[in-house]
Amino acid sequence: MAISRAQLLKELLPGLNALFGLEYKRYGEEHKEIYETEKSERSFEEETKLSGFAAAPVKNEGSAIAYDNAQEAFTARYNHETIALGFSVTEEAIEDNLYDSLSARYTKALARAMAYTKQVKAASVLNNGFTNSAQYYGGDGVPLFSTAHPLVSGGTNSNRPTTGADLNETSLENAVIQIAAWTDERGLLIAAMPRKLIIPPALQFVATRLLETNLRVGTTDNDINALKNNGSIPEGYAINHYLTDTNAWFLTTDVPNGMKHFERMPLANNMDGDFDTGNVRYKSRERYSFGWSDPLGMFGSPGA
Repeated sequence: MAISRAQLLKELLPGLNALFGLEYKRYGEEHKEIYETEKSERSFEEETKLSGFAAAPVKNEGSAIAYDNAQEAFTARYNHETIALGFSVTEEAIEDNLYDSLSARYTKALARAMAYTKQVKAASVLNNGFTNSAQYYGGDGVPLFSTAHPLVSGGTNSNRPTTGADLNETSLENAVIQIAAWTDERGLLIAAMPRKLIIPPALQFVATRLLETNLRVGTTDNDINALKNNGSIPEGYAINHYLTDTNAWFLTTDVPNGMKHFERMPLANNMDGDFDTGNVRYKSRERYSFGWSDPLGMFGSPGA
């Protein structure tokens, strides 16, 4: 439906002092704190995880050398989505000198809506990361955050607490320890380390006390803050305003090919006129996908 003069009656009358409601600030591109962005030239992208070799056995004198097999572990698939939104303005509204004000204001509103949608899409991967439903499974057949990511060797990796824990000194230290114990597909330690804490706004003050104070939080003992002293979370924390659970918290890690954002078509804006009606139409369109290849790129806790 086109925007007509009836919907903008006040703008046609004298004495209007101000128009408001479209000038709000917006949060930045918070997905960049979580995802690695890559270009895509296909309708979808797939990434396959490979299995290396197991630890080398002892070769006894005179015996044959042992041979191992390499294989593929699993494949992650990214299906790009097209996100588009538009509006149109009637020919009469344009004739009554509303064209310039409408195009300036509502193209900004269109950009705001598209940016908001992108952040919601990005955060939804974490928001649904604990959901045990096939539609949210990754390439290894389990949710992003699981206590049982299967390995070719028959073991598992866990990138969440066995029992959900709120963000505090103990839970964060346990997460750092747990990440250090991760292995590859054949059971070899991968020397993974946390990088950054991702939190909802409700946990920003907790995160500040945990990561930025010199002494331990909530104790009268004169102990140092081991998390800060050891540089356990070297990149500090980032707030994501689109996380829906006020208790959930996450850690990005240095494991490569973890959280991925594929950009198939960047944001583009277009306008044209409709011959039959004389209306002018505006649209914004982009195509992208968010997801993960290696689930060890993130650690998460849903809170207690």
